[in-house]
Amino acid sequence: MLGAMVFVTIAAMIRVPVEAPATLRKIMVPILGVMLGSGFHPGLFDHVNDWLLTFAVLPFFVGTAFAGAFAFYRFVGKYDMVTAYFASAPGGLNDMMILGGEAGGDERRIALAHASRIFIVVTGVVFFYAFVLDVRTTGSSRPYLGFSAVSLRDLGILLACAVVGATLAPRLRLPAPQILGPMILSALVHLTGFSQTPPPTPAVNAAQLVIGTVVGCRFAGAALREVVHDLALALGASTAMLSVALVSAFAIQALTNTEADAAFLAFSPGGLPEMSLLALSLDADVAYVATMHIIRITIVIAMAPIVFRLFGKR
Repeated sequence: MLGAMVFVTIAAMIRVPVEAPATLRKIMVPILGVMLGSGFHPGLFDHVNDWLLTFAVLPFFVGTAFAGAFAFYRFVGKYDMVTAYFASAPGGLNDMMILGGEAGGDERRIALAHASRIFIVVTGVVFFYAFVLDVRTTGSSRPYLGFSAVSLRDLGILLACAVVGATLAPRLRLPAPQILGPMILSALVHLTGFSQTPPPTPAVNAAQLVIGTVVGCRFAGAALREVVHDLALALGASTAMLSVALVSAFAIQALTNTEADAAFLAFSPGGLPEMSLLALSLDADVAYVATMHIIRITIVIAMAPIVFRLFGKR
């Protein structure tokens, strides 16, 4: 994921004609949802109190991170109020871009701000784990699972979770429907013991490659100077968000049995697919991290328009 993300971003910045593989993304994201759902197992219920406390802290994290990023974009970046507001949301790239454009903000700047946030958060978390927490991983800690190692029955179950979940979730208006729908069905399948098999490793690896490529392609068509300017501003805003995430993670560690590294991943405001893949690579609790990101995104998408309507004119 990181290799594709970095090199496609560089290609986009030097005006190589790259284009996001939209059709492939629609296929690969449900695979990630099924993979995330396979991380759920009955033993997770032993940690329900820890999860509930993280739920309680999430709204305070969202509000504080939102405010810190807004202050940076407004007073350092000199963005207008509407653009600064929707560029500062710690999640909901597509929703914030649409809502911000309809409210009179600069839709392109909002999109670049969120693309930059995801790029910087994902990259920053990796370096933080490597050089601060001294975590080293080659991804080999998880066993390789080829297609031949998965029975036709389990392949059929996982495929059904992906197809049915991705089809029904948009109709139910769930957030991040292409990943959340398959994740919910896969979680139910694995919690009930109907299947205990994750998706084959080659499928997950292909999904990582596509997700990284999509992140890089978000910078396509923007002038180099514009991308560098927005990345610099996003670096400041993302640092503010990650600082709040780090404080929240240490608070959760002090109050529960959750390790700070897993809590930090859960609070880091990157994209749901990207942060979930990092959790997979770093052997963190994928179910915990993915669930917290879904709740964070839901809070942002639900509350950002309401707060804007209440205080926007003022």
